Amino acid sequence: MLQATRRIGYRFTPARVLFMGFASIILTGAVLLWLPVSAAPGKTTTFVDALFTATSAVCVTGLIVLDTPNHFSFFGHIVIMLLIQAGGLGYMTVASIVIILLRRRVSLKDRLVLQGALNVFTLEGIVRFVKRIVIITVLVEGAAAAMLTARWMLDFPLPRAFFLGVFHSVSSFNNAGFTLFSDSLMQYVGDPTITLVITSNIIIGGIGYLVISELCERLRTGNRAIQVSLHTLMALTVTAILIIAGTTILFLFEMENPKTLQPMSFFTRVLAAYFQAVTPRTAGFNTIDIGGMFEEAQLILIVLMFIGASPGGTGGGIKTTTFGVIAATIYSHIRGRADVILFKRRLSPDTITKAFNLGATAFLLVLTVSLFLVYLENEPLLHVTFEATSAFGTVGLSMSKPGMVTSISGLFSDTGKLLIILTMFAGRVGPITVGAAMLAIGAAEPAFRYPEERVLIG
Repeated sequence: MLQATRRIGYRFTPARVLFMGFASIILTGAVLLWLPVSAAPGKTTTFVDALFTATSAVCVTGLIVLDTPNHFSFFGHIVIMLLIQAGGLGYMTVASIVIILLRRRVSLKDRLVLQGALNVFTLEGIVRFVKRIVIITVLVEGAAAAMLTARWMLDFPLPRAFFLGVFHSVSSFNNAGFTLFSDSLMQYVGDPTITLVITSNIIIGGIGYLVISELCERLRTGNRAIQVSLHTLMALTVTAILIIAGTTILFLFEMENPKTLQPMSFFTRVLAAYFQAVTPRTAGFNTIDIGGMFEEAQLILIVLMFIGASPGGTGGGIKTTTFGVIAATIYSHIRGRADVILFKRRLSPDTITKAFNLGATAFLLVLTVSLFLVYLENEPLLHVTFEATSAFGTVGLSMSKPGMVTSISGLFSDTGKLLIILTMFAGRVGPITVGAAMLAIGAAEPAFRYPEERVLIG
């Protein structure tokens, strides 16, 4: 009986609940997008393309194999927007919202899964935290939608402008990168309103709900004596460094490129470089031609996509704090220091180990997917590596060829598309979580330990 109980308990571990939850939303979305009502008149959608689109939406990626604005109907656009919202909030957050609305009690099991899904340290106040997430989401998306609607009313009738504002607000806050324009946002490259609203939404959504909640609580109480957590300090610092460095490097690399920044005015160049430095942080919009960029700049985008957003937010990648921990550890070891110190606080060995494990796992995943795609598809190595990194980082940028309105995944075989689908799923749920859900991870530690022996490193 005890053995059977253990098997059942293992079967529904938090990792498996998250895995099955996201998978169920994706499959539901794929069926809805597969229906004829989701396609524009005269258009048909294969199940693989519907599955790809649903995965990209739920995993808030933005890679597309179909021209979103023209292939799908208004109903299809609604489905995609709802899938983005569900994927950005997360399966367990949505489930908890439903439980709260039904005035039912959130069980301990649900709280444990929520803790893993939201990347919070303790179970204390987790239901209040979910409610705060909903409030933050509604306020930020509502404000962005209002500003975007006001801007697009200059170009479109009110109903169309309103839907564009809501859709792009949801897409940008959830770092999805889906757009209702075939050229993404390239026609608005010099528009400060579109640029600043979209990028602000991306940054707020990607910084993480824990950081936003902590900053809001500090502002609400007005108590500056409250110590800001190391997590918040790292997320804000690394995010600022990546945006500033990315903007500067992309501006310098692309300023003489006739296919991107060279024909623009100085102000538009700065806007475009800033926009393109923010969006690889898992958003996927673009205002310049990614395929026309110099290879040096494309490599920078790959690095930014791999790092991604912050934990507990709507973005993917290995996360800013993981990158910060790895960089700080390498720096400390080069300096010959035993402890890794950040903002006068010492990192635990467990945190360092997890950061390196996640970084190595993510690198091997992207490398493996890239090698398979090079073997399966007739595309250059840089192109497929860019696509694989974009899928893992849930970004959505692609080195599309001239005249293409879809990602280069649209040129892939069904096998290649399925490989990108799995990569997007692993990037959103987390490669370690996926591994824990599929393998016998989480079993009890053995009752003995093997003898220790040293190995020469380096």
